[in-house]
Amino acid sequence: MIQKKSLIWFLAITFVFSWILFLIPLLYRDSGPIFYGRVTQICFALAMGGPGIAALVVTLFVDRQPFRTLGLGRLGPKRFYLWALFLPPLLALLAGLFTILFGVGEFDPAFTLMRQLTIGTPEGLSFELMLILQLAFTLLLAPIVNLPFALGEELGWRGYLLPKLLPLGQWPAILISGAIWGFWHAPAILQGLNYPEHPVAGVFLMVLFCVLLGALFSWLYLNTRSPWVAALGHGSVNATAALSLYLFLKPDVALTYGGTLASLSGLAALALGVGLLVLTRRLPVRLREEIPVPES
Repeated sequence: MIQKKSLIWFLAITFVFSWILFLIPLLYRDSGPIFYGRVTQICFALAMGGPGIAALVVTLFVDRQPFRTLGLGRLGPKRFYLWALFLPPLLALLAGLFTILFGVGEFDPAFTLMRQLTIGTPEGLSFELMLILQLAFTLLLAPIVNLPFALGEELGWRGYLLPKLLPLGQWPAILISGAIWGFWHAPAILQGLNYPEHPVAGVFLMVLFCVLLGALFSWLYLNTRSPWVAALGHGSVNATAALSLYLFLKPDVALTYGGTLASLSGLAALALGVGLLVLTRRLPVRLREEIPVPES
């Protein structure tokens, strides 16, 4: 049975907390691009904590359940953490391949953008070595750095909302939680995040993006019962979603259509990833035991 009271409280706290922070930067649009950019970064980063805060508050004070019901003390099978870490960059590179195939971006064999970013590096370090170091940081360390912020979202979306919706069935729970997650981004998208050329259409694209990406994160969560694995995957996505942009002449790529995991080319890559999970019967997940849904 769906616990409507708990869901209403969770969504109300999540959206009010996060949307206030998403909208605060609008007060500083005329304060100069540098200050406005910093305010936006800080507010958007803090907004990521909304779902996690809502999950904690509702679990403790509405559901009156112990903190451990959110699964933070559980890790689950370790192999899924490798998937969480390395599947996002593989999908990001696939998005780059689709960007080329769709004719959206022009491949730059000279890696001009990468070389520009390494200008001013310590003397004695070659471009190739700097590239290796940068890739190592992006693939291995940046997801860990992003983990606390990503957990702020995943504790809510996968740790709380997904199990609450499971009485509807696994696919409805995955699709509805992903759609809610996508719409939650609306104020940030309308300010130019991810789809600066088409912010209004970007709201709908973000919903589709989150439904597809949410299916992958749900697959990770349902196999481990742990929000940590979804948070690691989320951190990896945030670190690598634009990885393929460095392969192109950047001004040639329209971000709505290609170059990032959130673009139309990226959506094709994500759809392929989800499709493979479905075809190999890994999704929906065959649950060995029922995931406990706290009573209100």
